[in-house]
Amino acid sequence: MFVPCGEPAPDLAGFTLLMPAVSVGNVGQLAIDLIISTLNMSKIGYFYTDCLVPMVGNNPYATEEENSTELSTNTEVYSLPSEKLAALQLRSIFIKYKSKPFCEKLLSWVRRANFTRVIVLSSSHSYHRNDLQLRSTPFRYLLTPSMHKSAQNKIQSLNWKEMEKSQSIPQIEDSEFCFRIPGGGITKLLYDESCSKEIQMAVLLKFVSEGDNIPDALGLVEYLNQWLQIIKPHSDDPTASALPWKIPSSWRLLFGSGLPPALF
Repeated sequence: MFVPCGEPAPDLAGFTLLMPAVSVGNVGQLAIDLIISTLNMSKIGYFYTDCLVPMVGNNPYATEEENSTELSTNTEVYSLPSEKLAALQLRSIFIKYKSKPFCEKLLSWVRRANFTRVIVLSSSHSYHRNDLQLRSTPFRYLLTPSMHKSAQNKIQSLNWKEMEKSQSIPQIEDSEFCFRIPGGGITKLLYDESCSKEIQMAVLLKFVSEGDNIPDALGLVEYLNQWLQIIKPHSDDPTASALPWKIPSSWRLLFGSGLPPALF
């Protein structure tokens, strides 16, 4: 499934894997874009899979004319060895009934590559929030049981709020309680599969609405940064970034080109 760009294949043992879920507002994908662009991560390979709609395009992180013609595909992997950080970017939607096989293959690769942990960046429909969620922060987290052992103390020190359980069938009083992430795409499937396979996984998500979701993506990477310190904060303010997030060149076309003057 994973095809390295060169030989030998990169050694990813001990790395943290960051990845998005294709979810409401594409917030996770936009957040991964910011991380790859800011850290200037290098592409190390791609996934050869029939689970996503095929696509090809120009280099979304081009910085000069020479690398602007490099091609990108629907599923690529980037890394920053100095920080033991890898990022998987998804740029396409799943083919019907193919999301579960993709998750299974992905987690098999995670085990073979010996990643230390996986962090999924996602989003959920804001209009599904209950009264308690409406009155609190729009950010939530989830940890698999195996992740609790290594991350719970750090998470608690940040005063983050864990995703609340809700009725599996809303408005049915005797229905069981579970985690529901409406609009989250493969988020819950990945989480459930990781729980059963004892994989260390954390899910960080934000309640959002469709629209201009760039501010949501910036908020989500700042949320992640409180934990991982991707951009080192000022010593006197742990929530402020020492460096700005770098906007990818491809975001200039995020909403298409301008209106043609001929219309007027």
